[in-house]
Amino acid sequence: MTDLNAFLEPGMIVRHPNETEWGLGQVQSVIDGRITVNFREMGKVVIDGSRIALVPVFDGA
Repeated sequence: MTDLNAFLEPGMIVRHPNETEWGLGQVQSVIDGRITVNFREMGKVVIDGSRIALVPVFDGA
């Protein structure tokens, strides 16, 4: 399987493509394809990087 989020690093801001109500999230860690993200409206979530491609946010919106 391919890690769709290999470019992500801790501190980056992202959105979940299927869960827009979660709001923006900050990447906490990326370990072996598992991305831990702290979303504003959902809290801390661990995402399988081989199944979900998170959307980076560069403008803070």
